[in-house]
Amino acid sequence: MTAITSGAAPASKPAASEPSALRAALTRALEVTAPARTAVGNVLRVVSPFGWLVLALALTLGFLGRHYRWLEVWVLALAAMALLLVAAVFILGRSAYAVTIDLAQRRVVVGERAVGRIDVANASPRPLLPARIELPVGAGLAAFRLPRLTPQASHEELFTIPTSRRGVIVVGPVLSVRGDALNLLRREVRWTDPVDLFVHPRTVNLDGASSGFLKDIEGLPTRDLSSSDVSFHALREYVPGDDRRSIHWKTTARTGRLMVRQYEETRRSHLVVALSTHPGDYAEEAEFELAISAAGSLALQAIREEKQVTVITPGGVIPGISGQRLLDELSTIELDPLGTDLSELTRSAANEVPGASSVALIAGSVLTPTAWRGSANHIPLGALGFAVCCAPEQEVSRRSLGDLVLVGLPTLADLPRMMRRVGA
Repeated sequence: MTAITSGAAPASKPAASEPSALRAALTRALEVTAPARTAVGNVLRVVSPFGWLVLALALTLGFLGRHYRWLEVWVLALAAMALLLVAAVFILGRSAYAVTIDLAQRRVVVGERAVGRIDVANASPRPLLPARIELPVGAGLAAFRLPRLTPQASHEELFTIPTSRRGVIVVGPVLSVRGDALNLLRREVRWTDPVDLFVHPRTVNLDGASSGFLKDIEGLPTRDLSSSDVSFHALREYVPGDDRRSIHWKTTARTGRLMVRQYEETRRSHLVVALSTHPGDYAEEAEFELAISAAGSLALQAIREEKQVTVITPGGVIPGISGQRLLDELSTIELDPLGTDLSELTRSAANEVPGASSVALIAGSVLTPTAWRGSANHIPLGALGFAVCCAPEQEVSRRSLGDLVLVGLPTLADLPRMMRRVGA
């Protein structure tokens, strides 16, 4: 029994180790051939589509000329190959550049121009021939001619980036390009990493009068205080019924009167903005951009007043940690056909922040009053619920749908005035 067992165990090892040995051999083969594959890949990348066409034509003509002994065809094949050989001369050699790309501002408001600078210096001990510098900017491409540079010489180019739409524009990387006049061969060398340019949505400041909804669930500034709350506010004299645990004994000893701590109700300090990104909620893209701007304006005002704010979209939650981060995130939001509707979004907002004091629902003009009411049903009990209907083609309006205040917003400039009317 012992012999059989001990003999069977070694027999199984080769079978089990065969896959491992095969993987190890394959890994070693890939490691050994990596330099060759890299070199072949670099060679193949320099051939342009037009270059591949000329090469295919040369090979085809060469085959036909040899097979049918056509001298003219042979001449054409040799001419095509000669063009490729001449083109190869233009991509030979190495360049040593020190390239710097600098954006004056990494964040701009939509409509503003971003200004940037590219500095290219000759980092080699020999002169460098003229070259072409390319700078991808989003889906576009900027290019300029780099002159002949002597050792340690540099060349500076200034550029501007117009911004007509909110988003994130990838600027770079900076490429040096060498090639022939016919663009048969093209050699690119990358010198920098890409840089993100954030194009923020337009926002508008909301003064104290227009932001009262952030301070009170009734829509008005308040100082209603309760000793049972958790946010310390001030001291006041003791009145019968106050919790003795709130007595501030040091102040009591100094004044000779019983003084107690009083607190602000912290539930009055959290704004939730539910922003719909479903295409079916908007009649046109302008409505969606207005909704983004309205959401950003409300959230920024809450941050300025040191209130808690959470922006919720079907794509996730954007915490109002800072105004810059908030606007960066809003720059990336796009319409999402797979996103939930406003009703489900409001339900998610209530689950995410059950103690919200104010909930703003923001969508376009497509939603019906019934849809607004259905969404309002998910607003947490005790919170002020108001809705902003972004409709550039409609007039300023205010209406009540049960407990929900619905304001029509035709332009961003109307937002401060409409917020004054939320609690009216």
